[in-house]
Amino acid sequence: MNDNNPRANLAFVFPGQGSQSVGMVTALAEAFPAVRERFDTASEVLGFDLWKLASDGPETELNSTQNTQPALLAASVATWDAWLASGGPRPRLMAGHSFGEYTALVCSGALDYATAVALVADRGRFMQDAVPAGQGAMAAVLGLDLAALREVCAEASAGDGVCACANLNAPGQIVIAGSSAAVERACELASARGAKRAMTLPVSVPAHCALMQPAASRLEERLAGIAIAAPDTAIVHNVDVDTHTQGDAIRAALVAQLHSPVRWIETIERFAANGITQVCECGPGKVLSALIKRIDRGMTCHGLGTPDGLRAAADALSGDNP
Repeated sequence: MNDNNPRANLAFVFPGQGSQSVGMVTALAEAFPAVRERFDTASEVLGFDLWKLASDGPETELNSTQNTQPALLAASVATWDAWLASGGPRPRLMAGHSFGEYTALVCSGALDYATAVALVADRGRFMQDAVPAGQGAMAAVLGLDLAALREVCAEASAGDGVCACANLNAPGQIVIAGSSAAVERACELASARGAKRAMTLPVSVPAHCALMQPAASRLEERLAGIAIAAPDTAIVHNVDVDTHTQGDAIRAALVAQLHSPVRWIETIERFAANGITQVCECGPGKVLSALIKRIDRGMTCHGLGTPDGLRAAADALSGDNP
């Protein structure tokens, strides 16, 4: 039986790009047939068979930003549906990593699902259009602190390049983004300054940096006509590590998010400050769980991406279990 009262020590996090994979919700759909309904709705909105793409690929098409975002949205919202159907309690806080924030808005009742599908597909297209293929890049830098990496990015950006810290994922694990040449220089500089590893990522757009300003302007226009209600569960936003209830404030946070860093470390610290000890990763993969364990070892993470994982978490967190 579902607990309609939010569980005080529970938060939900929703994954962003990088958590997708071909076949990512096949097992979940076999256990919870309603999963397909979310994909059917999305397919009607998009005008193509999103379930077939998510189930069969090809991987290159699934990894294209304008397809990845609606596919992950559908997968994660369907996981939320399965969680509630299994009697899992509602969380007291939510957060989404990057684009995952849109999933949080849908699951909190702030944003209509079909509207969100069309919106994130457009968001992905705006991002893809903002920087021509091959001119932007992102890279993961391991083992260098934020202050040192910011100095590296500033040096690599000297001249006409752009390079900035984009995803502040965990201590010693930061993603940088910018123009391809500047990011390459930053990787070399980071390695020279003691980074354990600096590697470019297989992504098609340099998100969360100044190169996304054109996409942000288009997104702002797109969001102007979209209804956003007050969330029924507080969402900690990427851009300011704060919660918002007014539609205009949420729109502003979504626009700024495109060209601003994802402050994930501070988000999890905000969870901890609010008494969160249990976190469910609602969607495919376990990327966010791994990051959370590096930020706060006192939090217990539950992956809901498989039927067994979801049911085990629902059993563990339902009712009066600690």
